[in-house]
Amino acid sequence: MALVPLVSKEDVDATDRPLLEAGEETFGTLLNTWLAIAHCPGMFSTYLPFIRSVTGPGELDTRIKELTAVHVSLLNHCRYSVSHRCYSALNKGISEADLERLATGDFAAFTDRERLALRFTRALTLDLPETTRGQSVTGVDGELLAEVRDAFTPRELVELVMSVGLWNALSRFHRVMDFDLDLGEPPAAVDAAVTGVSHTRDVLGH
Repeated sequence: MALVPLVSKEDVDATDRPLLEAGEETFGTLLNTWLAIAHCPGMFSTYLPFIRSVTGPGELDTRIKELTAVHVSLLNHCRYSVSHRCYSALNKGISEADLERLATGDFAAFTDRERLALRFTRALTLDLPETTRGQSVTGVDGELLAEVRDAFTPRELVELVMSVGLWNALSRFHRVMDFDLDLGEPPAAVDAAVTGVSHTRDVLGH
């Protein structure tokens, strides 16, 4: 059962309704997360353009954005977010086989930059919250930071860190809200991994 009731379309604030209707036209449905956010008038009309800015075309390769977004959702064990990010990834050319590799931790087929981005994503998602400032100012291993600085341009790094941060926030929002799926089930192997992805640590070498 969702943490909060969903707002009916008729009760959505006039400020948010135009973007809500545009989103409905795009997806063919009103997403449950939108109807929860609609409890706060004006929030959705800020939220959706920001989401589009972060997920849209940029300097960072789309594959990396999509793979890392799915990885974040898996690491947060959020089935709703996993469903959404797989839906997006598949629509942007990521294969189901690649999604299954994320689920099983078999990253050997990914490029060096993709594997590095996934290692960095894991550090930002799991290591940073557990690392005190006394242990590390940034919360991320210095050698890993040096690797990503060498491999990605400043703009790519901003896009990557912002994307990972966004999906961490939304995965946690979605998980505690406990929404029903509205964009279909993720691939079976990915769905099975939602309840446990700790085995990826050994494959990544950390």
